[in-house]
Amino acid sequence: MAPVLALTPALLRQLAGWLEEDLGRGDLTAPALVDRWGRAGWFARRDGLFCGGVLVEPLLVQLDERCQVALLVEDGQPVRAGQRLLELEGPAMALVAAERTALNLAMRLSGIATATAQLVAALAGSGVRLADTRKTTPGLRVLEKYAVRCGGGLNHRFGLDDAAMLKENHLAWGGGLAAAVAAVRANAPWPARLIVEAETEAEARAALVAGADAVLLDGFEPEVLAALVPALRALAEQRGQPVLLEASGVEPSQLAACAGSGVDLISTSAPVTRSPWLDISMRFMKVL
Repeated sequence: MAPVLALTPALLRQLAGWLEEDLGRGDLTAPALVDRWGRAGWFARRDGLFCGGVLVEPLLVQLDERCQVALLVEDGQPVRAGQRLLELEGPAMALVAAERTALNLAMRLSGIATATAQLVAALAGSGVRLADTRKTTPGLRVLEKYAVRCGGGLNHRFGLDDAAMLKENHLAWGGGLAAAVAAVRANAPWPARLIVEAETEAEARAALVAGADAVLLDGFEPEVLAALVPALRALAEQRGQPVLLEASGVEPSQLAACAGSGVDLISTSAPVTRSPWLDISMRFMKVL
């Protein structure tokens, strides 16, 4: 089942703002296209996963409601170099004016989806899920996290209000781990999970003793995780509460080894922060 992207009023306003950024005072090439009707196709220029097609028509109709888009490939589906991804038609002025904004978004999101799928493939058969992080481009978080889902990844928290994650600065400035956990527990709504980031084995154990719902094991080598994870599971069993164990700070080459430790999740920012764009082009087509 293809991931769903909610075209909320906030997202539509963002699309309008990105169009306005490119249009400025108006497209100076527009006079060449007055009263002209256009038809065009999008083509992949290399193999990968497509993502962002669902944004094309919402972008175009903000410039002219007569624009129409026919998606030939759903978001999250693999494509080959040279493959036609979608067809669009409408007033030529609108097609040209929205071209760069639409392509930039789709190329960026397709690159993230492609990179995510490659990492997910490295975990195949392990039962361990790949999750993203909050390392996203300001203004693009919803779309970049959608691209991760299209690549088969799992979304971690979207923002600070999704779950409480206590990290090194919280622990340093909050009076220590136990005090910080107690303060959050006393104020957070009951459905919210409490996650503690641990950089040492002692911190991981202390997080469980303090009552964390999940422990994020940051920067541990695979061989250390292999011994630590069973020990933490045993400690969680003693306290009578399940715990979710997450590894982060994992290099892509170490994914399979870390998965073998028995963690539930591996989180990484790599698809968002390191992925190259998937090259896509728009070319005019003759109307038959």
